[in-house]
Amino acid sequence: MKLARFAAACTTAASLAFVAAPAFAQTVPEQITENDIINGTMTIDFATRTHPDMSGDYKDGSPGIGVQDKYKFDLFVAKTTEFSGEVTRQPNIYTKTLQRRKQDAKLGFSIDLFVLNPKDLKQKKAVGKWVGSVPIDAASGAYDLAGGKALESPLRIRVDAIGKAPAFEDQFRGKLIGKAEQKTGLAAYTYKRIVANKTVEIKVAKVDPMRFENIVLAKGPAESYPTTTVSGRLDYDYETANWLTDGIRFKYSYDGQDFEDIVTGSIKWVEDADYETSGKGYYDFNLRFNEEKNKSASTEGAAFDKMSDEDAFFAVDNSIPCLTGKISYVDAFSDGETVASSQITYNLNANKLTKQQVVNFFKLWMIGVGPTNDD
Repeated sequence: MKLARFAAACTTAASLAFVAAPAFAQTVPEQITENDIINGTMTIDFATRTHPDMSGDYKDGSPGIGVQDKYKFDLFVAKTTEFSGEVTRQPNIYTKTLQRRKQDAKLGFSIDLFVLNPKDLKQKKAVGKWVGSVPIDAASGAYDLAGGKALESPLRIRVDAIGKAPAFEDQFRGKLIGKAEQKTGLAAYTYKRIVANKTVEIKVAKVDPMRFENIVLAKGPAESYPTTTVSGRLDYDYETANWLTDGIRFKYSYDGQDFEDIVTGSIKWVEDADYETSGKGYYDFNLRFNEEKNKSASTEGAAFDKMSDEDAFFAVDNSIPCLTGKISYVDAFSDGETVASSQITYNLNANKLTKQQVVNFFKLWMIGVGPTNDD
């Protein structure tokens, strides 16, 4: 089974208002329902799997020194922002005899940021960059989002002054704990969700949590996307290759008010029957925002009454704010089994979501681009 996988200048006053959150912005952000709220393409070159060390100096199975996986993408988010660039990833490399670390594991971000004219999406303007390094702790596997400071390369969003909008720079902080290297001791877990005003649950025998420990997402690419704190888990089920969560919490302030979004639900892996030859599969997103506050009305929930708990758990309920749609993969294999590269297409849809909610989730997903695309 395939395992997990962990966008012409703006000259109008309206486009400048998008870059700098205006004083007359609504207190409550507008909810939008629109297909392809996150869309575009990504290519992954897993070079660390196809370029082994040839010197014989390092542990068996090590890639060559300096070899990196590359995640290149051009993605449009919330219709009026574009993220275009790449994330690189390199592993720890140890000497064969003394087990001394010769290369440190880290991520590298180099992403160009654009805003699009909401009146003419063909017009866009470069406004800054998302750049920096994220060291990965050798012992715990933690991604230290603030650790790039020690490398003189903090992970940050830097936006230039555009028109009347001031320049700013904001840094990422906190830790992402990736999937465990040692798979022994992984625990069973029961996940619950509310469907048709009743609670349904599924039990997973062995889950591997990806934890978010006081992560701080830098603001941008516009002032209307504020600094956000994230905590919670996104768990990987080894039997099904699904990701599940019972609560990722996003906290932020907008226009003087505090908000907390609790994201629950599933990201289900579905692969073609001939995946081993076609390499085709997709993630089916069913993530709900604040479902406890947005329970289905009984008439809307009647469609779920005759479903099993498992079917109801994965069913989409559009009466609740949610992120749905697909991230589709076409994988190429180097030896019939090892994924050497992936061609990926994003088609995610917003149902009653704000742009802030969409951009926050996208930033977190990109920080976890390594774990969510491992196999």
